[in-house]
Amino acid sequence: MSTTYLLDTSTISYIARGRSTAARVRLEALLPEDTVCISSITEAEIRYGMAKRPEAHALRAAVEGLLFKLRVLPWGSGEAAAYGDLRADLETNGISLAAMDMLIAAHAIAQDAVLVTNDKAFSAVEGLHAVENWAPDV
Repeated sequence: MSTTYLLDTSTISYIARGRSTAARVRLEALLPEDTVCISSITEAEIRYGMAKRPEAHALRAAVEGLLFKLRVLPWGSGEAAAYGDLRADLETNGISLAAMDMLIAAHAIAQDAVLVTNDKAFSAVEGLHAVENWAPDV
C-alpha cells in the first residue's frame, strides 16, 4: 500500500514561489504518482491568495501548473466526522489551532495521510498518521 501525502497550504506556497528547493525536489521525486495531493481546503486558500493579487501573473502560472499536477481531495462527511472529533479533543486539551489548519488536519486524519507541513502547531494534533516537513530549507 502506498503512502498518501497531503500537502498543506504553506508547503504549496513554498514550492510555487520557489522558496524551498528541498520541497520541490521531494515533490518531483514522487510525481506523477497519485500519492501526492492537497485538500480542497488548501486549494481554496491558495485561490483566495491569488484573488488578492491579480497582478501576480507569474505566481498564478506557477500555482496553476502545480495544481494541475496534484490530486485535489474533496472534503466530505468522513472529514466532517474527523473534524468534530479533532476540534472537541483540541478544546478539551486546551490546544489552539487555526480554523483552516484544523480542517486540513481533519482531512489528513480522515484520509490516513501524511500531512506535509513545516508548521510546528501540527505536532500537538493527536490522530495524525504522521507529519513531515519537506521544506527544512525555509
